[in-house]
Amino acid sequence: MKIIKLLLFLGLLFLATDLSAQSSADLNKRKLALTKEIEALDRSLKQTSTNKRLSQKQINELNTKIRLRQEKINTINTEIRMLDKQITENTNTIRSLQSQLNSLKKEYKGMVLFAFRNRSAQSKLMFVFAAKDFNQAYKRLQYLKQFSQHRKRKATTIVVTQKNLGVEINQLDHSKKDKASLLQDEEKEKQAQVKAKEDQAKKLNKLARQEKQFKQELTKKQQEAKKLNNAIQVAIAKEMAAAKKAAEAAEKKKPTGTAKPVASGSKVLAATPESAKLSADFLGNQGKLPWPVTQGVIVEQFGRHIRGNVTTTNNGVDIKTNPGAAVTAIFAGDVIRVMSLGGTKFVMLKHGEYFSVYSNLRTTNVTEGQKVSIKQTVGTVATDPLDGTTQAHLEIWKGASPVNPQSWLAR
Repeated sequence: MKIIKLLLFLGLLFLATDLSAQSSADLNKRKLALTKEIEALDRSLKQTSTNKRLSQKQINELNTKIRLRQEKINTINTEIRMLDKQITENTNTIRSLQSQLNSLKKEYKGMVLFAFRNRSAQSKLMFVFAAKDFNQAYKRLQYLKQFSQHRKRKATTIVVTQKNLGVEINQLDHSKKDKASLLQDEEKEKQAQVKAKEDQAKKLNKLARQEKQFKQELTKKQQEAKKLNNAIQVAIAKEMAAAKKAAEAAEKKKPTGTAKPVASGSKVLAATPESAKLSADFLGNQGKLPWPVTQGVIVEQFGRHIRGNVTTTNNGVDIKTNPGAAVTAIFAGDVIRVMSLGGTKFVMLKHGEYFSVYSNLRTTNVTEGQKVSIKQTVGTVATDPLDGTTQAHLEIWKGASPVNPQSWLAR
């Protein structure tokens, strides 16, 4: 029973170690991804720092870098906490294994001593023949046989326990070294964070001194957002009207008494089997949709943003990417709008009841009425000639209501 308990204990130990290793690997993967995003923003900020004109988009990129670095510090702290837990578990396991090893050695020593005292064949025979009857003699013979086998198993268990003890000691040493390395990384990131916040404060002060320019920039952005929003709503209203008309015509063709009321609101966009399936497929991929650019970092998130006395609303997300980067469809659909807007272009795709919008494009690769597949290029991103920033804008709408793209895109 002791051997069985030991094997169960070791099995649970290895399972816990494997789960810990998986979690640690996930954290390390996230940390590397954050490092790449921070490095990409660093390169962008260095390129735009030579530009005398400071813009809110540059501030957004700097704020994002600070946010990502804080997330990286938090990830490192999580790794350290996991290692602390692992170190405690390893230490307790080593003590437990050492205690079991001492107990096994003590038991084995007694067995060896007993075997030594009864090592001769004559002693074994005397032990068997001293039985009061044949049944007892048989049991004594079986006992001697089982005793020999048990001694061998005990010796094997001691070897296995010693081996596992060595593994745990090595793991403990490795965990302590990893913790020391992570503490150094954490300190390095904290120092870089302090510098980034100092840079942020300087740029915010500079931007405050350029209050007139700042307000003009925000006003321009609001106007562009309003134009884009109006164009999107007009396109959606047009699609809904067309879908409703088609649904009503289909119901009129049905025999009297079998016609059903036409769906209202955005549901009319999924009235046909094809569009209903497309809507269901799009919904089923929430949280798994590909990004519209190969490399990118979200520098302005969905929702309302307050900057000074000015409040702006972002119906999508702004993604910092490389100059000239291709912008691709996040899902298969129909191109319903390609339009120039404020010196750049935008493309709008329909996915049943859902729509995706790609704006701040320098060029477009699709035409209205065209069917596109997932990850097909719809255009290339534009670079702002005034501040040197390159940001793609993505929106997702369900009917006439915008939704947060971050909850739809794969992390």
